[in-house]
Amino acid sequence: MNLKSPTEKQSRIIWFALTGLAVATVIALIVTAVWGLGRVLDLLSPVLWPLAIAGVVACLLSPVVDFFERKKIPRARAIILVFVMAFALVLAVLTSVIPQIVVETEQLASKVPEYSKRLQARTSELLAQPPEFLQRFLPKTPSGTNLEANPAGGQGNSALASAAEWLTGSLPEMGSWLLKRIAKVASGFGLLAGLVLIPVYAFYFLLELRAIEKHWKEYLPLHNSRAKDEVVFVLDSMKQYLVAFFRGQVLVALCDAVLYTTGFLIVGVNYAFLLGFAAVFLTMIPFLGAIVICVTALTLSFVQYGDWQHLALVLVVFAVVQGLEGLVISPKIMGDRVGLHPLAIIIAVMAGTTVLGGILGGILAIPLAAALRVIMFRYVWKKRET
Repeated sequence: MNLKSPTEKQSRIIWFALTGLAVATVIALIVTAVWGLGRVLDLLSPVLWPLAIAGVVACLLSPVVDFFERKKIPRARAIILVFVMAFALVLAVLTSVIPQIVVETEQLASKVPEYSKRLQARTSELLAQPPEFLQRFLPKTPSGTNLEANPAGGQGNSALASAAEWLTGSLPEMGSWLLKRIAKVASGFGLLAGLVLIPVYAFYFLLELRAIEKHWKEYLPLHNSRAKDEVVFVLDSMKQYLVAFFRGQVLVALCDAVLYTTGFLIVGVNYAFLLGFAAVFLTMIPFLGAIVICVTALTLSFVQYGDWQHLALVLVVFAVVQGLEGLVISPKIMGDRVGLHPLAIIIAVMAGTTVLGGILGGILAIPLAAALRVIMFRYVWKKRET
C-alpha cells in the first residue's frame, strides 16, 4: 500500500504538534521534579536544617579561624579557640537578652485578643474622626462634610471599616498559624538533636575546609573534559556568591537588630527586644523583612498609643535604620561581592517558599538564583572569555 507524502502545510502542522508535545513533556517533567523536591525537602528538613545552619556558622567563623592559623596556631586548636569565644559571646547574649524576649513573647501571646479589640476600637475612632491634616485630603459630601468623617456611612468609610474588621479578625489566626510553624520547626527530639549536631557539623566543615576546596572537583561524576570545567566554573562562582551573601547578610541583620531594638526602646514601643530578635531572622531577606518589622511596629504602636506622633516616630526609626544600612553598613560589610540583586533575592525566596514549600525551600532558592545568574552571565548576557 503506497502512502502519499504529507504536503508542506501538513508537515508544518505535524512538526508544530510534535514540538508542542515535547514542550509540554518538558514542562511536566520540570513541575514533577519541583514538586518532588519540595516533598523531599519537607521530609528531610530535620536533617537539612542543622547542615544549613552549620554551613552558615562555618562561613561566619572561617575568617577568624584563618586569622588564628596565620598566628601559627594549629587549625584544630584554632577552631576550638574560636568555638569557645563564640560560645562565651552567645552565652552572654542569651543570659542578657533571651529572658526579656521570653517574657515579651508570653505577654504578647496573652494580649493578642485584647490588642485585636483595641485595634478595632482605635480604627473605628480614626474613621469617625480623622486627624485635621488628613481631612483636607478626604472627599467632600455635597453638604461639605468629609465622607470618611461622617459616621453615618459612605463607601470609603465602609471599605476602611471592612478592612479593619478583617485585620482584627485575622490577628488571632495569624498568631495561631505562627505558633504552629514555630512548634513544627522546634518539635521535640529532632530540634534537640539538630542543635547538638550543629557545632559538630560546623567543626568538621571548618577542619576539612582546605581539603574540600582542593579536592571537591574530583568527586564530580564527570570525566575530565570541557563540560566538567564549565560545571566547575559555575559551582565555584555560585559558592563565592553564597559565602559572600550569607556572611555579609548575617552581619548586616545583626546590626539592623541592634539598631531596631535601640530605636524602638527610645520611641517607647512595647516588645522592642522581641522585634529586634525577629529582625535578626527577617532582615536576612533584603527589604521584605524590614517592611514586616516596620508594619508590626506600626501596628503595636497604634494599639499602644493610638496617636499619629508615635507612628511617625516609628517611621523615623525605620528610615534611619534603612539609611544607615544602605549608606554605611552594607557597603562596609558586603561591598560589591554578593552579585545578587536584592530584588532577585526577594523573588527567589518568595518563589522558593511557594513552590518548594516552607522557609527551607525559600533559603535553598538563593543558591538556585545564584546558579541562574552565573549561567546567564556565562552563556547568555556576556561573551565567553577565550
